[in-house]
Amino acid sequence: MIQALSILYFLYVLVKVYISVMQIGYVARAKDMPPVLMKPSTWMKSARYLIANERLKIVETLVDYALFVFWLSWGLRWLDTMTWNMSPIMQAVVAVDLFLVVNYLFDLPFSLYKTFVIDERFKFNNMTPELFVADQLKGGLLTLGVASVLSAAIAWIVMEVPMWWFWSFLLLFAVVVLLNLLYPTVIAPMFNTFTPLKNEALKAKIDDLMQKSGFTSEGVYVVDASKRDNRLNAYFGGLGKSKRVVIFDTLLNKLSDNELLAVLGHELGHFRHHDIYKNIAMIGGILFVGFYIFGHLPTSLFMELGVRQTPAMLMVLFLLLIPVFIFIFMPVISFVSRQNEYAADRYAAKTCGAEHLISALKKLVDENKSFPKAHKLTIFFYHSHPQIVERLKALGDKSVDDRGKEDEAMKGECHI
Repeated sequence: MIQALSILYFLYVLVKVYISVMQIGYVARAKDMPPVLMKPSTWMKSARYLIANERLKIVETLVDYALFVFWLSWGLRWLDTMTWNMSPIMQAVVAVDLFLVVNYLFDLPFSLYKTFVIDERFKFNNMTPELFVADQLKGGLLTLGVASVLSAAIAWIVMEVPMWWFWSFLLLFAVVVLLNLLYPTVIAPMFNTFTPLKNEALKAKIDDLMQKSGFTSEGVYVVDASKRDNRLNAYFGGLGKSKRVVIFDTLLNKLSDNELLAVLGHELGHFRHHDIYKNIAMIGGILFVGFYIFGHLPTSLFMELGVRQTPAMLMVLFLLLIPVFIFIFMPVISFVSRQNEYAADRYAAKTCGAEHLISALKKLVDENKSFPKAHKLTIFFYHSHPQIVERLKALGDKSVDDRGKEDEAMKGECHI
């Protein structure tokens, strides 16, 4: 059984690295083609930024694999020994928290390098070391707090409740829904400052747009996203009465009112089509299958690992293997998300005017320096949004110059 898990994880790593290598080679060739939707300097810069991140992703994937080998060969036994004399509930809390802390310490150098080296080099980063530390502390404490409560609750369920995997799934799914409910009003304000939109004329237009869409909101807020980076965005967050409209401060100065309304119209399209509920249901389905599998792991696996079959080891194994499990479903998740994006674009075009959304999308791709091309495997596995050129074509933009066909870009050798 250990051999089967090792082979599965190795294939997972191999596929991820292969996708990154193909993406690097594709973009390295595409950057020498005539620019699409960007000035030549921005085109080259966005390509180099994407390549730098993909190279970092390869190193991170290999380190994750080394960490997996550590946990499987020695780490799980270490956790089991560390918690030997504790009660089952305390074992679960300590083992899960230690697992998360060790993984975090290995991931931290990559976060630092991406933020203060890559993002800094390409003029995206506005984050100070002090803000980075504050974010890490708050995020880490929040994660450990939620993980500790969940671990204790699931450990109790495993010991006391028949079909523990089903009831544990329901508990975790309920927490997912609760976090979505609390995110805009409780969690997000821990990291950013949200101020009511002061532009009354724009706010009236947004309120009118929401009223036509049947969307009731707790308010329209501007978030100080610029203290971290220069990217543009806007979103609707929350469920039920906690829903609020959030506009990045970086967005207000870059888009006209009509363009901003078109972007919000796109988000309202997701609301009208119940996409957030569909996404939560899809996550629920994946979690259900995952818990079913982990609820029926053979005792022989724990014997091979040299650990006791305790709630603690069950949860750590779940956390160790869930990335592989999710990756298997990524093509389906990404495909559904891309279809939802097209539908939301159509709604925005209908309610706010296709020309305004087209103009806004062109500004967003240029300002965010999002390279508008990608390898087919990257799109298949990772892209939750269609390529910008395809979105513009679907909106009826006749001016899109899609020079440099993909089959042409695929020729040549890979570059790493």
